[in-house]
Amino acid sequence: MGRGAVAYDCDVLVVGGGIVGLSVAHALTRAAPGTRVTVLEKEAGPARHQTGRNSGVIHSGIYYRPGSLKARFAVGGAAEMVKFCAEHGIAHEVTGKLIVATDRAELPRLHSLVQRGRENGIPVRELGPAQIAEYEPDVRGIAAIHVGTTGICDYGAVAEHLAHASGAEVRYDAEIVRIDRRPGIGVAVRTARGDVLRGKVLVNCAGLHCDRIARMTGDEPDMRIVPFRGEYFTLARPELVRGLVYPVPDPAFPFLGVHLTRGVDGGVHVGPNAVPALAREGYDWSVVRPRELAATLAWPGSWQIARRHWRYGAGELRRSLSKEAFTEAVRRLLPGVRADDLVPAAAGVRAQAVLRDGTLVDDFLIKEGARAVHVLNAPSPAATASLPIGREVARRVLATLG
Repeated sequence: MGRGAVAYDCDVLVVGGGIVGLSVAHALTRAAPGTRVTVLEKEAGPARHQTGRNSGVIHSGIYYRPGSLKARFAVGGAAEMVKFCAEHGIAHEVTGKLIVATDRAELPRLHSLVQRGRENGIPVRELGPAQIAEYEPDVRGIAAIHVGTTGICDYGAVAEHLAHASGAEVRYDAEIVRIDRRPGIGVAVRTARGDVLRGKVLVNCAGLHCDRIARMTGDEPDMRIVPFRGEYFTLARPELVRGLVYPVPDPAFPFLGVHLTRGVDGGVHVGPNAVPALAREGYDWSVVRPRELAATLAWPGSWQIARRHWRYGAGELRRSLSKEAFTEAVRRLLPGVRADDLVPAAAGVRAQAVLRDGTLVDDFLIKEGARAVHVLNAPSPAATASLPIGREVARRVLATLG
């Protein structure tokens, strides 16, 4: 990509215009005014993938291991996100949520969540069946906890605001096809349109494609993104649910199970289940990209997941292929729901980092290379935690710029 004297187009190139990439740009321009930041997004606008295809929950941080990045950034990020939305007129509400046990076998896990919530500094109230009905008359359970700091917002609108307010140059339709990094010089990228941009540091916030971008820079991330599609329905009778209702999650998986979420638009999302996607952006079973699928299958960790968790996966697959099976799962929490109450809605894809041995990366994962910072695992609750994540990445970038 050319030699000789370097003329930098910017100080920092950020790859990815989702909420994390835009938060990084926002944090950089505030921490170091005058820093020239360019965000490159392959789509025609921001937040087209994980950011804009989730249930809009502002997570409290109750699920995450005390001291982990997820716990620290979600707990602080939830309050910060509410404040951000209020200051900028973005639709949001602090609703609280119920985590409901429907079987006695779930009670030890529910009690563990109470303890974890307290360790993370989150106010938690324990409820019996009658108290569950006070919050959610149509929900049934034998015990529950109420988490008061959970909320909802429009993350797409948050990303739009960040794109305009960050002070960065945001370029859309700018898919990266080549990266050239040279010691002492910086990083140059070429887009599919043939544009070449040079920066001193590259920040990889490419979400579903972050492992590919890392390898394009010459860094081996020691993980691969294995995409899992989350399939949602909307509730035709939204009056059945007042707020947010979750099952007790299985700690062996990063997925929270089929839950009920009233959004800022008043509609109720039901889901998601989690099935392997056949493409990085495989929002439907019909979307198959053989090269991407082959790369997933070539990663040893994919086969390790299948061996360890095939029973869990079979249940998720059954619920994907059978609406009746999905309805059965919902009825555990909401007995009055019928199959015809569930109307198909847009799916999302979770960019789940998986190690070579099949370990599902549980925490946010940020790695540094020469003149590069890679955000390699930032699925939910990354939207909730996006402002703290942005500051953490910006801190590392500014240390590199020195």
